[in-house]
Formats: sequence, C-alpha cells, structure tokens
Amino acid sequence: MRVHIGKYPNNPDKERKISVKIDKWDTWSMDHTLALIIHPMLVQLKETKHGGPYVDNEDVPEELWNTDEHVDPYALDDKYFDRWDYVLDEMIFTFESLTKDWEGEYFISHGEHEFVEHDDGSGNATLNWIKKPEVDREGMEAHGDRIKNGLRLFGKYYMALWD
Repeated sequence: MRVHIGKYPNNPDKERKISVKIDKWDTWSMDHTLALIIHPMLVQLKETKHGGPYVDNEDVPEELWNTDEHVDPYALDDKYFDRWDYVLDEMIFTFESLTKDWEGEYFISHGEHEFVEHDDGSGNATLNWIKKPEVDREGMEAHGDRIKNGLRLFGKYYMALWD
C-alpha cells in the first residue's frame, strides 16, 4: 500500500509530498512499527515546540498542579509548560519502551536451576538443565503501568501534538 498526501493541513496552498509504503510485515507487530515512528517525533516535538496545550492537573504529579483557584485554569501559570513537558516525557518514555524488549530488563540472570523434559518429536525425551530466571515483578508491573499511562496520555493529548 502506498499513501500520497498532497496538501499541508495548515497551509493548503503549499504542496506536501509524502509517500508511505506499508509492507505486510509492518502490521505483524504494528505496535512496534508505530513506536519506531512516534518516539523520534515526540522527541523532536519536545525539543522544538513553541507552545503547549492546557494539561489537566489529574495528568501530572501534585507538585506541578495549578493550585490557584481564582485564576482561569487555562491561563499561563508558572508551571503551565512544565505540565506539558511532563506529559511529553511520559509519552516519550512509553514509546521508547515499546521500541525495545523492556520486559527483559526485569529478568534477573541468577537464580535456581532445574531439569526440564524436552520431547523432540521422535519419542526420545531428554532432560535439559536450564536456569530458572528470577523476575522483578514489582518493577515490571510499575514499568507496565507507566507505559499504560503514557498511552492514555497519548490518546488524550493526541490533538495537541503540533508545533
């Protein structure tokens, strides 16, 4: 499949030449393929942005909240852009994690050994000595929760991903 797009959304008088080629294998692990594209775009957006959207207090740590109840919540307070940077950082962390085997970081190489029976299909079973990995389940779960939150923020602030 090839996609050709002709005009810039914010400047319909200017030609934009884009050709996207999607191979069958790109959709076999589409989450990974998209992460490879989204991650560097988020990094570039953070580095070159000229503004930012309103970010809800619920999406950032308490120390970044806008606590002045008498001010328009959409007004620029001293932490307005820090909130947007936090959201971008969470999305960047998420999509960087999705470009690699982040779960593998939580397998600890030392641990118990055990024999595991292996049947090669010939009817001759063999015993293999394998290392039973220890897993930092708490760390893996916390990392996974952070990824889920980054994906939630990506969806919520998708329309704000502009410069």
